[in-house]
Amino acid sequence: MPKRSGTWMTVTEFCEEMSVSRSTFDDWRAKNRAPKCVRLPNGSLRIRRTDFDNWLETLEDDAA
Repeated sequence: MPKRSGTWMTVTEFCEEMSVSRSTFDDWRAKNRAPKCVRLPNGSLRIRRTDFDNWLETLEDDAA
């Protein structure tokens, strides 16, 4: 598992951590199944680590 860094993660970091392609992330996001993202002024996306962790917990809860 990649080393966790900082409060924010890039889409690339998210995809690496989840072992999914960018197109899968984009599909999840279009279907409102991805964690909440923030668009920076330069157009790139970031995901708060806390939102990512909460999103994972939700997936675990749904699997139970």
